[in-house]
Amino acid sequence: MVASMTGFARHRGEAHGIAWVWEVKSLNGRGLDIRFRLPNGLDAIEPELREAAQGLIRRGTISATLTLRRDESAARPALDPAALEAALGLIEQVRARIPEAPAPSVEAVLALPGVLRAPAAEEDEAAEEARRAAIAASFRAAIEALADARREEGARIGAVLAAKLAEIEALVAAAEADAASQPAALRDRLATALQAVLAQVPQLPEERLAQEVALLAARADVREEIDRLRAHVAQARALLAAGALIGRRLDFLAQEFNREANTLCSKAAVPSLTATGLALKAAIEQFREQAQNLE
Repeated sequence: MVASMTGFARHRGEAHGIAWVWEVKSLNGRGLDIRFRLPNGLDAIEPELREAAQGLIRRGTISATLTLRRDESAARPALDPAALEAALGLIEQVRARIPEAPAPSVEAVLALPGVLRAPAAEEDEAAEEARRAAIAASFRAAIEALADARREEGARIGAVLAAKLAEIEALVAAAEADAASQPAALRDRLATALQAVLAQVPQLPEERLAQEVALLAARADVREEIDRLRAHVAQARALLAAGALIGRRLDFLAQEFNREANTLCSKAAVPSLTATGLALKAAIEQFREQAQNLE
């Protein structure tokens, strides 16, 4: 399918005490340029992410931003009920033997060894790999959504390009009709230009005038340009039908379109052909602007 180089996608995820959001956007580019913005500690997964993006995107400037939010409760110390009961039992035993001893504060009880249990470092280390895997899987979902968005935009651009090709084809046919009147116009122009001279010298033979008109008509013949423009239209339609990775070729073809239109305008000897040639150049430029958005 035809794909645009512009698009945007977002994917959210949550696992193992963290939540995250991937935001991925793409713009036009000469090649494939992928730029990541990752939180500290996640640089190690960038090669894996880059490989996933390269498998789906072939051209464009890709910006991928990861925003993390950690679950603070997962990092808080946990109360050990058994240790707390044991500590409270010891305190009661002491107060039973020393009644005048003040009751300890809550802070003092919680500060006793074992009452509060810190999250096990081993559990954090074990979960870290799972977190990275979940984040990488979420990125693959985001880049797939971006590829879908680019294809949807590409379909819309393809429809615009097809309509523009139909317009170009109609203008080429109009140019061919306009060019049919050029020989007669050139003959009239030549006769007018020679009128002053003919008034002073013996009139030129009709054959000589016909030769001059034929020479000018040959120089103003646009049939070759018309044929090439039609061939370019057919090639452009074939590329659109072929689909993927046609942006560069369509851009080059648009340059060829423009070259033939310039030559046609330079050969125009009647105002109608000049006007058609200028309209053709405008349509070709619009075609090229849209083609430059394709992958």
